[in-house]
Amino acid sequence: MNFYSLSLFPDMINECFNTSITGRAAQKGIISLTNINIRDFSNDKHLKVDDYPYGGGAGLVMRPDCVYGAFEHARTLIEKQSGKEAADKTRVVYMTPRGETFSHAKAQEFAKEDNLIILCGHYEGIDERVLEEIVTDNISIGDYVITGGEIAAVVVMDAVSRLVPEVLGNDTSAHTDSFADGLLEYPQYTRPEEFHGRKVPEVLLSGHHANVDKWRLEKAMELTRQVRPDLYEEYMRGKDEENE
Repeated sequence: MNFYSLSLFPDMINECFNTSITGRAAQKGIISLTNINIRDFSNDKHLKVDDYPYGGGAGLVMRPDCVYGAFEHARTLIEKQSGKEAADKTRVVYMTPRGETFSHAKAQEFAKEDNLIILCGHYEGIDERVLEEIVTDNISIGDYVITGGEIAAVVVMDAVSRLVPEVLGNDTSAHTDSFADGLLEYPQYTRPEEFHGRKVPEVLLSGHHANVDKWRLEKAMELTRQVRPDLYEEYMRGKDEENE
């Protein structure tokens, strides 16, 4: 899985990506990140990449030519590595508040790709014309606004990377995460057996795997019903359809 970020602040992405699980996976060559600085494709002597919006208004808008230059560079790198067909079909994900809300299902979909270009906006956004030309997926990480798309891009890359085989070391971990089966994850416990008067549930100490699995499912359903009733209803609808 090869990620290509198009950004004005690639160091923000690089620091997070090369830390912890994704960092170790990158060192092993399971995933990779190529940071492309959009500013490198400015024709301005001061490397300016933005300008005032037509029609007036506050803030500045990123120029389409600078963004397109970065995109073309990413495509060239992918073509050299994987061929023209791979470059032509590479999805371009734009991090934007107006996008589809990112989900586990979307992460699973992206994880099937060999290459993924992630475009990070800044200021008041990016000229619409280049977005119409290159973007295949508009993605939001929630109903709020952050300064730029870099942090959102890291969220997407981290979630997708976890689903790439061998990244976690133990692939079972990804299948028991929250949302993997439509439910939130069950409560977890470790040593000591008693902490501040609270004991680990007896069933987890029993060594009876079937009972442990049953308890975990019940707790996952209970927690999901309490915290995310929308997820719980969707999960139950799926179960009803399976039984029809």
